[in-house]
Amino acid sequence: MSAPTSPFPPRYAAGVLDRLAREGVPGDVAAALLELDSALFQWLRMAMKGEGPGKLVAELGLGLEPSQFFALTALTRIECGIGRAGPEAPTVGLLAEEMAIDPSRASRIAADLIGQGFLVREADQSDGRKTILRPTEKALSAMAAFRDLKWTRFLEIFRGWDEADITAFAGLFGRYLDGARRVYGLGPGADSPQA
Repeated sequence: MSAPTSPFPPRYAAGVLDRLAREGVPGDVAAALLELDSALFQWLRMAMKGEGPGKLVAELGLGLEPSQFFALTALTRIECGIGRAGPEAPTVGLLAEEMAIDPSRASRIAADLIGQGFLVREADQSDGRKTILRPTEKALSAMAAFRDLKWTRFLEIFRGWDEADITAFAGLFGRYLDGARRVYGLGPGADSPQA
């Protein structure tokens, strides 16, 4: 059985179709997996460059640089426990960890946000040596405006999709993410084949 013809340049698909054929993956499924790989790459590239959020921040006129906006979203994730073991009081150290940047860079970003009125520093009531970063009303208002515009655009993406397709896509993407976490040993479900 020969490998199916690929619509992708030979350099991109080199060896992949043959490998999938050896694994017993049917040609139409192999082509679909190549399409998925390409789509995920494009989506990841947009996400890493912050293109979507960057356009929304610019449209809202928030006056934030991408790193500053991502710092505010990182602080929200820390405070809410999103993707973490649980909610925590955000510090510069946790900000650096969440953004995967050097603590000195996180400190500079936090200082800039404080200077612009988006954050304030507070002493940790349980440990006076620790400083907590708290969003101001200005930051909360900016994040609420961003959230509303993001959901407007998100719903626009799915305009024309029927309810069953949206539900199926959400479930399948979640299942894909769980599988990726398990295979790469990342986060919840990493040790459990049922995850």
